[in-house]
Amino acid sequence: MQYFDRLRELLSLEYNCSPDDFLRRENVLTVSALHEGRRQYIPDRYFFSAVTLGGNTVVTANECLQDFLADYIKKVQGHWLFELPNLLPIEQELQKHGFTLTETHHMFLPSRQVEPNASYPVKWFYDEEIRQFYGDERFPNAICPQFLPERPDRIVVCAYDGDVIMGMAGCSEDAPHWQQIGIDVMPQYRSRGVGTYLVTLLKNRIAERGDIPFYGTAAANLHSQNIALNCGFKPAWVEIGAKPLQ
Repeated sequence: MQYFDRLRELLSLEYNCSPDDFLRRENVLTVSALHEGRRQYIPDRYFFSAVTLGGNTVVTANECLQDFLADYIKKVQGHWLFELPNLLPIEQELQKHGFTLTETHHMFLPSRQVEPNASYPVKWFYDEEIRQFYGDERFPNAICPQFLPERPDRIVVCAYDGDVIMGMAGCSEDAPHWQQIGIDVMPQYRSRGVGTYLVTLLKNRIAERGDIPFYGTAAANLHSQNIALNCGFKPAWVEIGAKPLQ
């Protein structure tokens, strides 16, 4: 499966552009729109969002930002738009309209097959079975806080020490056949390879079912990034968006 090609197809829906726009040398600007098959993290059109796959940057935005962005993104080459000094003028413009930048999202796709590096007793849970864990504060990353029909949790795998959950990896279907993995390991069981073990198991199970596993983390969360790398993921894209000022 060509994950990179599938990624460009997905992002073209979300950024209202062509998959080939991510292969250009110059930056690309579009007017934001809603297309079926996108990831649905917010119900409305993006007010501003930018993405890079490591080359150019594609930006989609509300009509009121078009003049500013059309001029600005010509001055900054490709992925350098994501450097803080280059984001500050965008932040200033967004605040004029009552918005502010979100954090950057560093996203990973599979690059190689990896077999589990440990052996812990595990249990698998699917779809409706996952609802028993909603509201449990131990799992803020592995599952959603509640059932979300626009990105439902699909699979959970837990490692056990007797009857005690050591850690949980889960995936939500953020777009059709795109399963985002999250991981939580209980503090007393960290540094034992539990996170890498569970993420590897889940990544392989998702791929076996014909879906696409992907993984996201923050720029400074090196521990989470190392889990991704150890499980056979590699950096694939970076995004930043906007949210209303509080």
